[in-house]
Amino acid sequence: MAIPVRCVARRIFRDCTRKVSVLSTQQATKPIYPSNSIVCRFYSNDSEGKSTHFGFETVPEGEKAERVYKVFESVAEKYDVMNDAMSMGVHRLWKDMLLHIMNPLPGARLLDAAGGTGDISIRFLEYTRTQRERQQRRSVRSQQTLSWQDISQNYTPSDDQGPAESTAVSTAVVCDINKEMLKVGKDKAEKLGYSSGLSWVVGDAEELPFADDQFDVYTIAFGIRNVTHIEQALDEALRVLKPGGRFMCLEFSKVSNPLLSRLYDAYSFQLIPVMGEVIAGDWKSYQYLVESIRKFPDQETFKGMIEDAGFFQVQYFNLTGGVVAIHSGFKL
Repeated sequence: MAIPVRCVARRIFRDCTRKVSVLSTQQATKPIYPSNSIVCRFYSNDSEGKSTHFGFETVPEGEKAERVYKVFESVAEKYDVMNDAMSMGVHRLWKDMLLHIMNPLPGARLLDAAGGTGDISIRFLEYTRTQRERQQRRSVRSQQTLSWQDISQNYTPSDDQGPAESTAVSTAVVCDINKEMLKVGKDKAEKLGYSSGLSWVVGDAEELPFADDQFDVYTIAFGIRNVTHIEQALDEALRVLKPGGRFMCLEFSKVSNPLLSRLYDAYSFQLIPVMGEVIAGDWKSYQYLVESIRKFPDQETFKGMIEDAGFFQVQYFNLTGGVVAIHSGFKL
């Protein structure tokens, strides 16, 4: 497959201008962070004089990150409850579909960027654990048909030997800029029994605190529309993925059916902020979330942005008529 010239040019430029500190690289070597830890990284801000959108409002670039932080700090405690209320529980099916398309193998390492309360990471660990248990059951069944001679030949007394795929344990890192969201997620994970193999890191999707080529899968679910520079977040995703690694984004998108689009707009603007006020006591934050969805690029435009970042085999899958879309691409 021929590599587009623009992809090569962007990759060369990114490699030449990357500003990843030596300290960050040292912190991100294996193991990345102890399980259950929360770490913080400070990042630079050189966006003076530039403007961007915050919902339908135009604001200085340096102001958006702070305002987005305050939005999620405000809604953190009721975030999961509001997700269920706003989507009538359908967000769970969207996230399940993301894992179904991903189909990760045991031993895979996930970076859950803008991971919030850890829904994707928890599903990832559950999915890979189920896969590992299936492999182990298949291995046991295959052993049941062996003769005594085969068993004696295959027997190894050492406990640390055996098929790597049957013992491989997946790990996930939830990385989010908002400490309050991570605290809620960590508490939830502990209550559900997910502590081993799960780490919590305070970090910006536009300047990830990890070294190059660290992860098998990078996900960002309902988070990339909130970053100030989407292109920079995509560049960082490419950087931290291993060669052959997969980028997956679950995000609200554009509804193509005119009737569904009108109904969706009416529901979004007239009901969701009211739910935010009633359930979370916060009208303005959910007004912003609705507006931010409308400012996000459509499916084809975002696909082109992912390709421009250097990913290959980029495709997307519309869910619920395009209310959300899953975009996927690979680092070669």
